[in-house]
Amino acid sequence: MRFVSTAGAGPPVDLATAVFAGPAPDGGLYLPESLPAADPEVFSDPSLSVAERSARLLAPFLGDLDAGTLTQLLAEALDFPLPLVELEDGIHVLELFHGPTLAFKDVGARTLARLIAALRGDDDREVTVLVATSGDTGGAVAHAFAGVAGTRVAVLYPSGRISPLQEKQIATLGGNVLALAVEGGFDDCQRLVRQVFGDRGLACEMRLTSANSINVGRLLPQMVYYAHAAARLAPARVLFSVPSGNFGNLTAGLMAHRMGMPAAGFVAATNVNDVVPAYLETGVFTPRPSVPTMSSAMDVGDPSNLARIRALYGDDPAAIRRDVTAASFDDDATAGAIHDVAARTGYLLDPHTAVGYLGLRRTLKERGGGGPGILLATAHPAKFLEQVEPILGRPLAVPEPLARCMDRPIRSHQIAAQLGALAGLLRVWPAA
Repeated sequence: MRFVSTAGAGPPVDLATAVFAGPAPDGGLYLPESLPAADPEVFSDPSLSVAERSARLLAPFLGDLDAGTLTQLLAEALDFPLPLVELEDGIHVLELFHGPTLAFKDVGARTLARLIAALRGDDDREVTVLVATSGDTGGAVAHAFAGVAGTRVAVLYPSGRISPLQEKQIATLGGNVLALAVEGGFDDCQRLVRQVFGDRGLACEMRLTSANSINVGRLLPQMVYYAHAAARLAPARVLFSVPSGNFGNLTAGLMAHRMGMPAAGFVAATNVNDVVPAYLETGVFTPRPSVPTMSSAMDVGDPSNLARIRALYGDDPAAIRRDVTAASFDDDATAGAIHDVAARTGYLLDPHTAVGYLGLRRTLKERGGGGPGILLATAHPAKFLEQVEPILGRPLAVPEPLARCMDRPIRSHQIAAQLGALAGLLRVWPAA
């Protein structure tokens, strides 16, 4: 399998080149050169384990690894459950928060960490993993790479705009993990990452790679949980609702669909940072500064993965609309959904999953009800205590993985949203 850039200016590359490059040299993002039809059983056989399903689905893309290495890699990375829970008639919740950092990003981050180690082979040169996060990505990547020989990880997050527990998961590890609190929003963090990769001299000097969903090695494994959920409800055609910020999660679902996964469509559910719903409505993409909300991981005004979605559909908004319905909701609606679902069912939603719930419920209603619909639950609600507890009027129990980091001191560097500040710090690390 070869990988091509969404910008179309460079030649196709192999898996290792795509993974270690992160973004392509021409500024685009790597996509598989083609999406092969998958074995139909991957999407229909509920008896397959997560490891078995992932090996069969991902083998065409990760074929540079021998079968034994691939199977072991995926079994180690995806060693936690992906439960599908019925919430109410017609709506199921795919719980993606049972990994080490209680967020869906564990699926891609843990796979990528092991993939990089496998692809390095006997190369003893250190790899610097650079990642921008609006919340959960940073914790998942930091934990996935913490202590991994031959790697160091720099996590950029918007200062004061992620939850305290999310910051604890990023900034209390130390060692080969460097936490950088950027003065600005997530788009500033993402811009810095793009600028560093755009400086080819610096990128080569540091042997940089990325662990955001801009890295195709982190994006590909996210197809697995769509396939796993679809098989559980087969032969029904499922409507998936995807809380969306940087749109990597939705991109993975669309790729699985184009490989043969039956689906009734996808809901791209966003908060008031609705640049993608506006693009689908008008056909014109106009990025803008993000607005802070209670669903902070979706506060993205220039989502990277829209480039991949546009490339998959030949840059045709009408074609995207045939598969994707967009919906956006403000904080009042989000808080109302958290309260309503808890009162009626006892089930607790985090703010991002609540946005997805609203999008799914609205779309099912517009389509005449029924279902089935699957809501992707992207994070455990305890990661957002400050938002959820006041809505419910009671404290939440904190799972043990979160409790472990609550009392650890934060060790982070505050930096300006400027390339010089970031490059200077990377050059002196670990002495910094």
